[in-house]
Amino acid sequence: MSVATRLAKRLSGPRMTAVLRCLLRGHPLPRWGNLRRTTPFSSTFGFERGTPIDRHYLHAFLDAHRALITGDVLEVQTASYTHRYGHDLARTDTFDIVPQFSPTHLCDLAHSEDVLPDAAYDCLLLPNSVQHFRELDACLRQAFRIVRPGGVILASAAGLLPLTGDAPDYWRFSPAGWRETLPRLWPGADIVVTGHGNCLAAAAAQMGLAAEELTTAELDADDPRFPVLTTILCRRPR
Repeated sequence: MSVATRLAKRLSGPRMTAVLRCLLRGHPLPRWGNLRRTTPFSSTFGFERGTPIDRHYLHAFLDAHRALITGDVLEVQTASYTHRYGHDLARTDTFDIVPQFSPTHLCDLAHSEDVLPDAAYDCLLLPNSVQHFRELDACLRQAFRIVRPGGVILASAAGLLPLTGDAPDYWRFSPAGWRETLPRLWPGADIVVTGHGNCLAAAAAQMGLAAEELTTAELDADDPRFPVLTTILCRRPR
């Protein structure tokens, strides 16, 4: 590095040096606008603006697997997704650890042996839930126990999303982390783990923007380095 270059860097400061480096090397400069902020546009994942970014991927996942949401279905907290995406429903039950939403079964999933019977459901829905299971291994083993042979578990796990704030987030695994974890808890099962997102979707989710503020093409562009949401399909062996 020449003396002149060193002097220029010292006089311009680190920020201007970065700008000059990008200009000289042909790299684009960011145009921050009102994105240059330390607080998000929404502190509730963008619900007040529209559909949260992660819900775009969750809804697409459940829509793609409508055929599996049938018969006797159990869903965490409420049966909203069961009724939205299910068909030919025989029984629609719910469970939760708190009574707020009047679940069919009030229980801690990790210790539900005396509440939720073995092999009782054709489908178990765990949308955006698994990162909140404090006793993760116990909860996942119980989930597997209550699904019938040939039945399915449809779940999703938060990735590059803000922490919930009103409930503890214990586990933020990458898709690779879930692929490593689930087979030992769901032995013999057919498990498909998929990450969804890209750098724009991840940035928008962190900022609290809504899915409607991006285009479908922007949301659906796939970059495995930026999993906003991880979806999990488990089919219990017959």
